[in-house]
Amino acid sequence: MTDIQIPRVGVGLIIRRDNKILLGKRMNTHGAETWSPPGGHLEFMETIEDCAKREAMEETGCVVTNIQPPVFTEEFYPELDKHYINLMLTADWLSNEPTVLEPHKCESWEWFAWDELPSPLFLPLQNHINQGYTPFPK
Repeated sequence: MTDIQIPRVGVGLIIRRDNKILLGKRMNTHGAETWSPPGGHLEFMETIEDCAKREAMEETGCVVTNIQPPVFTEEFYPELDKHYINLMLTADWLSNEPTVLEPHKCESWEWFAWDELPSPLFLPLQNHINQGYTPFPK
């Protein structure tokens, strides 16, 4: 019997507050030292929206509202033998100040203006931006 390689589904959530977005500095091997919104893997039988809310709560403690439909990108990491479909959702911050709840995965959470994002960005976020994504449509 052989192992079957299948793409994974990643879900990220851009949280907006006061014309800024929340990003965390990643510490794990997948995207280490890059800035990323909260997110993670879609679990079996979980809706995309529920995944986004769960990941935001697990990683930051933030409660969100007004979740928008996702947009997607596709990333390949041949050096890690990984293939991802990444869904990016956008929501508004509702309550709870962001707190590092998974210190083994994230160094800090900070609010950034969209035109003053830190560098480097996590590849899925950078690819979303390259495709024209914005959390603040005109």
